[in-house]
Amino acid sequence: MEKLTAIIPTGNELHNIEEVIQSVHFADEILVVDSFSTDGTYEKAKKLASRVIRREYKYSASQKNWAIPQAEHQWILLVDADERVTPQLEKEIKAILANPPQDGTVGYWIGRKNHFMGEPVNHSGWRNDKVIRLFKRDFCQYEDKKVHAEIIANGKLGKLKNKFYHNTYISLDQYLEKMNRYAWWQAKDYDKTTGKLTVYHFVIKPLWSFFKHYFLQCGFRDGVVGFIIAYIKSYTVVMRYAKVWLLRKNRR
Repeated sequence: MEKLTAIIPTGNELHNIEEVIQSVHFADEILVVDSFSTDGTYEKAKKLASRVIRREYKYSASQKNWAIPQAEHQWILLVDADERVTPQLEKEIKAILANPPQDGTVGYWIGRKNHFMGEPVNHSGWRNDKVIRLFKRDFCQYEDKKVHAEIIANGKLGKLKNKFYHNTYISLDQYLEKMNRYAWWQAKDYDKTTGKLTVYHFVIKPLWSFFKHYFLQCGFRDGVVGFIIAYIKSYTVVMRYAKVWLLRKNRR
């Protein structure tokens, strides 16, 4: 069987760290990548993981690309602190490691069963959520984007049948804080590709975002949670372009 390194990026994840480490117990190496947590995450991880390394957090892709080459084993399973490897997913991963692909496959998409503040989200644009998280160290790295970066693979990609359990946000304040942070990062990317800011950016695009998540992607079927997700998604669009405007204003 091929050996496996599980990489877990953390930043003030004391409420998650023990459970996420337990969910990757089958890995030959558990490598926690901590961004100088101040809530006890680092100290707890030191007791439970194989190794804990620390680096100041810039953005997700940068942190993960720094960590990947430091994995001891070729096969990597990257798991965010708010994700859990289910027993069914563990079994499927073990089967791949026991019989590694011979067709040039270097990574696998893994779906996520999302929850928002403890409530399942079956629609709202999250229905088909998937990420490349099981991959070969020397053939994969993240694209250099500040938000929503995905793996660039030098080879074929497969897809696993089983999914992560993903409890993405435990509070509304946490969600809003993260969306505000993402808006700043997105503004830096969008500043390069967006022309003159108009009503289209501040009114039409946010309204379209709400309509898409709540109606086209059936967010209304997720009840109150679906409405909250659609509303905050539209709010994030407004904030993204507001921050593009601020970036440009400060450069004058």
